[in-house]
Amino acid sequence: MSFELITIPCLSDNYAFLAHDATDGKTLLVDVPEAAPISKILEENCWRLTDILLTHHHQDHVEGLEELLKSHPARVIGAEADQHRLPDLDESVVEGDTISVGSNTGVVFDVSGHTIGHIAFYFEQSNLLFTADSLMALGCGRLFEGDAVQMWESLSKLKALNPDLTVCSGHEYTSENGRFAITIEPGNTALQSRILEITRKRSRKIPTVPSTLKEELETNPFLRPESAEIRDNLGMKNNTDAEVFAEIRKRKDKF
Repeated sequence: MSFELITIPCLSDNYAFLAHDATDGKTLLVDVPEAAPISKILEENCWRLTDILLTHHHQDHVEGLEELLKSHPARVIGAEADQHRLPDLDESVVEGDTISVGSNTGVVFDVSGHTIGHIAFYFEQSNLLFTADSLMALGCGRLFEGDAVQMWESLSKLKALNPDLTVCSGHEYTSENGRFAITIEPGNTALQSRILEITRKRSRKIPTVPSTLKEELETNPFLRPESAEIRDNLGMKNNTDAEVFAEIRKRKDKF
């Protein structure tokens, strides 16, 4: 059975995700920005938390873990490469490892770039991709630890997946990302329409996350370095995709 997914706003602009498998009552949580809103959803739905996946070590993705575990003990899983700075893990994973939660099996991707050791989780049966601060809605994470080549390699792995999947990313940055995206690809009609929809949603305080990979492929400039319009606007017609990506990231950092 596919997961039932709930998106949980946390802190000022973070998201956590609960995925529940009704077959055996197991429930997966991806990242723990804060405990209270997650506990509230678990208790309202009478769900038993069984597994917690940590995508990376940044405080706004793990700071609620200790408190949550007091009332909702669960198996904690994170990257082997990041375990020296993550909270205590019950299980460490590397790229290609699988994680079973009820009837769903997820595959681990190394998506280093935003941080070294950042991981994503793809549950093919439920068509869910948990990306946190790697691939984001209309954006990607800043390169705090990795470089542009590394991040482009990470995003390229995700770009090749099923376009119909749902991308569960870690922050409500979509409006700002859209304002930047339109400056380098103003002729993209899909992007124009998406920005209007984002504005409508945010005016009603509706989350813009999750999105679909298809949406990201059509509108997210960080997945579109091959776009002729972007290349023309950047003056990079003959550069590699990685070089164009690096320039896009550089411009977004200054935007």
